[in-house]
Amino acid sequence: MNRPVVKFAKELDKDFVSVLKSRVRNYFEENNISRFGNGPMYFKTVFMVSLYFVPFLFMLLLPVSVVWQAILLFALMGLGKAGIGLSVMHDANHGAYSNNKTINKLLGMLLDLVGGSALTWKVQHNVLHHSFTNIDGMDEDIAPPKLLRFSPHQKRYPIHRLQHFYAWFFYGLMTFAWITVKDFRQLIKYHQMGLTKAQKKSLTRMVIELLIGKVVYYAYALVLPMVVLPVAWYYVLLGFGLMHFIAGLLLAAIFQPAHVMPTTEYPLPNEDGKIENNWAIHQLLTTTNFAPGSRLFSWFVGGLNYQIEHHLFPTICHIHYKKISKIVEETAKEYGLPYHTQKTFAGAIRQHTIMLRDLGRYDFEGMPAIH
Repeated sequence: MNRPVVKFAKELDKDFVSVLKSRVRNYFEENNISRFGNGPMYFKTVFMVSLYFVPFLFMLLLPVSVVWQAILLFALMGLGKAGIGLSVMHDANHGAYSNNKTINKLLGMLLDLVGGSALTWKVQHNVLHHSFTNIDGMDEDIAPPKLLRFSPHQKRYPIHRLQHFYAWFFYGLMTFAWITVKDFRQLIKYHQMGLTKAQKKSLTRMVIELLIGKVVYYAYALVLPMVVLPVAWYYVLLGFGLMHFIAGLLLAAIFQPAHVMPTTEYPLPNEDGKIENNWAIHQLLTTTNFAPGSRLFSWFVGGLNYQIEHHLFPTICHIHYKKISKIVEETAKEYGLPYHTQKTFAGAIRQHTIMLRDLGRYDFEGMPAIH
């Protein structure tokens, strides 16, 4: 299995790219600020990590003997798990949290601590999703199990006519896949594709390290509560499942409306493996912002409602997205380029649901233009 070979037409609209990069760079220089995290980012880190671990410690140290209280604490942990994923480890694994690589690596490994894998996530997200956004067969974020259809280029089955109803249940199962088989399958696949060479480790060693991480996670997050809490084991399992369902649903509800939308496009490479567009323009065509006016919402979701800015400048910490979004939008409009945005999160969810419905009913009819 070979490494993906898809190229973009760098020569197209290169003026837009150079002007945009210059303006964003000038913003940081003129305001004498770093593109990395700062005090508010550090506070958010403490808050999100505490939102996950404080309920857990509270549950164990009391220990909680009332079932509904234990379930509630697991639910809070679900919010914290999503918060860590959206607001901390995401920036760290993009190298955007700090100019110190060690800090980025350690905070990125929070994903391993909450059941995932920073190694496979960085390949799927940083390499494949960010490089080949909405390109069927390349972007694994639009490559769900066959029960779901996220691209008009994918085969449509009769069951898909109902996917706009049942997709939300499967979104909630997303992190269950992480903690069971997905990371192992991806690791083997990415190794075969040559995408793990930077690790300078054998596949056997990487699998063993991944396995140890999963064992540690299950030991402290599931087995330990079963042993310590004076409630039946199946209530602990229920709480554990609720925690993961909440985290999965929140994560999917933030990431999917950014790309699977009626306004976004699904380009395919030509016979030579080339996308007839500049990479930056490709990001504008395949990405949507939402709820730019909601400061609290944006704070909790790690600025990922500014997905356009994140895709264009993934190594800039998300706390700067709101400011640079004005630069990006104005520059895009100046060059006659699209800048897709939904005013509210509810509006984005609604449009995403409409897109799921249409993908379940039609092949190409009614879809955005295919380039």
